[in-house]
Amino acid sequence: MNRMEGIYRKLFILSFLILEGATQDFGQTQFICTSVPKDMDLCTATLQNSGPGEDLKTTVMQLRETVLQQKETIMNQKETIRELTSKLSRCESQSLPEPGDSRAGGRRKETGSKNTMGDVSRGPSETLAQLGQTLQTLKQRLENLEQFSRNNNSAQTNSLKDLLQNKIDDMEKQVLSRVNTLEESKSGQRNETDQRGRVESTLTSLHQRITDLEKGQKDNRPLDKFQLTFPLRTNYMFAKVKKSLPEMYAFTVCMWIKSNASPGVGTPFSYAVPAQANELVLIEWGNNPMEILINDKVAKLPFLINDGKWHHICVTWTTRDGVWEAFQDGVLRGNGENLAPYHPIKPHGVLVLGQEQDTLGGGFDATQAFVGELANFNMWDKKLSTGEIYNLATCSNKAQVGNVFSWSETSIEIYGGATKWTFEPCRQIN
Repeated sequence: MNRMEGIYRKLFILSFLILEGATQDFGQTQFICTSVPKDMDLCTATLQNSGPGEDLKTTVMQLRETVLQQKETIMNQKETIRELTSKLSRCESQSLPEPGDSRAGGRRKETGSKNTMGDVSRGPSETLAQLGQTLQTLKQRLENLEQFSRNNNSAQTNSLKDLLQNKIDDMEKQVLSRVNTLEESKSGQRNETDQRGRVESTLTSLHQRITDLEKGQKDNRPLDKFQLTFPLRTNYMFAKVKKSLPEMYAFTVCMWIKSNASPGVGTPFSYAVPAQANELVLIEWGNNPMEILINDKVAKLPFLINDGKWHHICVTWTTRDGVWEAFQDGVLRGNGENLAPYHPIKPHGVLVLGQEQDTLGGGFDATQAFVGELANFNMWDKKLSTGEIYNLATCSNKAQVGNVFSWSETSIEIYGGATKWTFEPCRQIN
């Protein structure tokens, strides 16, 4: 009898708990059977067992409210992300810079020329296609000029040729600026790079034909009466000397140079050998003064040349004690010693104008590229005297030409849109 009474007591408690759960909204419920001492009042036991259930319900409701709040926050964040993505897409579609904005190396190059490319706020492919059509038009005009030149040798021919040269120069600056910007913004797309290469090739071909036309009209023009122009700061515009340098225990390097680039005119020339990319470098980049590097050793030079005027500069050096001198416009501006002493300049390297080499013949960095004009680059394997350098700066008929490298159109090759124009020092300067 006592056993049956205990069973009935437990069944009563279980049924009471089931009814308690049925009258409250717990969603999914879990029933727990708990034994109660024989002499305890059933209602008291039920109330004691219902306490944790109330706490559990309260906890579940709080968690549910937290989850709903987090869900609402996530939905708001997703909507914000969609709005930002939409705005970013619209900004990117309108962010192509105006012609003349060169962003190589983070610098803006003002060309000061008229926009001849029309509406350039287009997609990269359409823009390059338009540039190609414009270049083809210039090419046709050049062919007409060549035909006219063969049939008429007159002042009108020369005037038309000069007009076309100016047009091509103007066009080149804008084309290269646009291509350079597109290359940076779409550097991962092979098609854009291929189109840039084709545009550069067309530009190089146009300037080569202009040069050939000049030769046809001026067969007696000396081969050293020319200048190189590097209008933009890029990593693909340069000139390369066709032959290497010999081993040198002393040298003098001189040139005419003109630039107003800021900060830093860049790298007028660099000479790299297989084991040393900085075998011989002249560079001015950032806010640093111009420097001469020999075997990666540095001397700061007292040149001030970025005023947009032509200047004649020379640097001499001897391996004995590493003694160096720096001349600007025929005047000694500074000297020093211990610059790579007893280190001869190594042979069998690559001499590049307009770029600094990080590897043999390459590894160019747009931020170190030369921007400006350069002419009469000559090099000797000896130290020139002060008088000899003065003769060079004043265009004396006693001026020497380099015995290691002498300035000549036939001794260099130009790439990437660098241009070649007629130049005579002391007649066209400033």
